[in-house]
Amino acid sequence: MPITRLSDLADPALCPCLVVKVGSALLVGPEGVRAAWIDALVDEIAEARARGQQVIVVSSGAIALGAATLGLEKGGRGSLADAQASAAVGQIALSGLWSDLLVSHGITAAQMLLTLEDLEDRRRYLNVTATLSRLLDCGAVPVINENDSVATQEIRFGDNDRLAARVAQAAGASAVVLLSDIDGLYDRHPKEPGAQMVPVVAGMTDAVRAMASAESSSGMGSGGMISKLQAAEIAELAGIAMVIGSGQHQRPLARIIGSHETQDGIGTLFRPMRRAGARKAWLGGRLRLKGTIVVDAGAAEALGRGASLLAKGVTGVSGTFERGDAVAIEAPDGRVLAHGLSEYDARECAEIRGLHSNEQAGVLGYAPRSSVVHRDQMVMK
Repeated sequence: MPITRLSDLADPALCPCLVVKVGSALLVGPEGVRAAWIDALVDEIAEARARGQQVIVVSSGAIALGAATLGLEKGGRGSLADAQASAAVGQIALSGLWSDLLVSHGITAAQMLLTLEDLEDRRRYLNVTATLSRLLDCGAVPVINENDSVATQEIRFGDNDRLAARVAQAAGASAVVLLSDIDGLYDRHPKEPGAQMVPVVAGMTDAVRAMASAESSSGMGSGGMISKLQAAEIAELAGIAMVIGSGQHQRPLARIIGSHETQDGIGTLFRPMRRAGARKAWLGGRLRLKGTIVVDAGAAEALGRGASLLAKGVTGVSGTFERGDAVAIEAPDGRVLAHGLSEYDARECAEIRGLHSNEQAGVLGYAPRSSVVHRDQMVMK
């Protein structure tokens, strides 16, 4: 059965595996680590475990902790070098904090540091999946963060919201809870008069995306509502529910989840309205693509009906990619229609764009493949 309300997140039958994302500003305040708050959250994690649920934690905070130790300005985010140095120092403190609190409940903590490439490369993604599965089977709580000490702008998620969604996908989790500085998604900027929180989102649409604000009031983190909605899209494609809720309260999970009896949970539940196969979900959740293929209106319509992309419908090609690389497929107006694995490299795609199949052999020097992107290697957005 699918998750349809917030209280379902406490039901081991509906939510056997839960991912909880904790932001920097929740862990670290002006005076340092918010010890009482994180201690209460770990109590909630232990309670979930006692109910029979597996839990994965995606925890920010390394840069903030390291910057305080090193005395760096701007919370360690003044430069890439400052961020990397802060992360290297702070990650030791962060993992030790989680380990000490979890072991006090008899729970083993396991640290995993990931970069974007660990989840974008198919083989490495499957390795992450295998490691998470084994750790959970052994009864450990994986505590995951981006490996900011080595990540550069080109190979980083940039926020832990999307990382949490990708980790949930890799682990086969049932739901993701993003503990934020706000109660949920609002229909407009929450500071505007008349703004109302949206309790349930049944599938991502352009209208939902228009509600997003990039602001994060704390100034410590790197995420905003836009990144959270991107995380919701990644989760939805994998059939995973996602919740945005406030972490600025003691025992935040209890406040968000509520109960079956009172139905008083506070947060926005994103209900997944579709579920792609494992490979397509991984492909659709990719954050870095090697290139773009632009198609005409006729091809865009055909793709919407489940067709493969043929060279005849291609009008433009950009980027540098090889056969088998992931590319975006764009409509004439610039909308991303799909992600797919290209059957040709960028040069070949450009050479055969707009051509019928009987015209392609003379250009390619060999018999053309059945499509530029086959529907079995494509996921619609």
